[in-house]
Amino acid sequence: MDSDAMTRIAEALERIAPAPMATPDFDAATAFVWHVAPDRLEPVVQVNRVDLDLLVGINRARDTLLENTRRFADGFKANNALLWGARGMGKSSLVKSAHGALLAEFPELKLVELQREDLPSVGRLLAHLRGARHRFILFCDDLSFSHDDQHYKSLKAVLDGGIEGRPENVVLYATSNRRHLMPRDMIENERSSAISPSEAVEEKVSLSDRFGLWLGFHPCGQDEYLAMIERYCAAHGLAPDPEALRAEAIEWQATRGARSGRVAWQFFVDLAGRHGVRLDA
Repeated sequence: MDSDAMTRIAEALERIAPAPMATPDFDAATAFVWHVAPDRLEPVVQVNRVDLDLLVGINRARDTLLENTRRFADGFKANNALLWGARGMGKSSLVKSAHGALLAEFPELKLVELQREDLPSVGRLLAHLRGARHRFILFCDDLSFSHDDQHYKSLKAVLDGGIEGRPENVVLYATSNRRHLMPRDMIENERSSAISPSEAVEEKVSLSDRFGLWLGFHPCGQDEYLAMIERYCAAHGLAPDPEALRAEAIEWQATRGARSGRVAWQFFVDLAGRHGVRLDA
């Protein structure tokens, strides 16, 4: 093949190759979403979050995560955190609300959301965050792995950092319905069928051990469920009849077969609409 043909091939490959990612403007927003193909950090104009005071029934987890985040934002060492447990009990809401609660005090604190399926690209993301003057909460929501899922190896780049180490200005907060990030029956099945049962799933199970903070979220009782709704009513200036409110709220959760912060909010959205109260987008 002559040199002209080689040159044309090289030029064609250069045209179809994605352009290098520009240096992010971290002052453009308080939060970003990481996307790949091509790599980019997309600013989030308005973060979908609630006021920290509206998160009822999770006081211990709230205070622990808020203090950990405050230390991190103030330039001190802080732990990666795994928020695990019942669905709809405020795990992801707490991460976003804790970030929002500290913005006035620490404007350089940024929230960066990373999707589980994009974990293999986390090394490239960390390269963009490393060395910036800002502090970054890397947020991965609804994290879990199956037995043939290799994405967990990429997560170790954040938790352990390899030879270079995790950037000192990055901390990881992840939420999961599973304490060990994989189904219990899968753990038991792999242990029972493995040649070396004690080592069969140790690598995956021990992944959760690399989080310095484990914050558990458990299903709420009826009193907590009603307290959530009452807090929403007070915050939005809605004052329905207490007995009617209680009866309607209990009927609402009965039709869903569960009580949680998410169910409480869904009931309140319906209630506010019926009473002509407009909620913030």
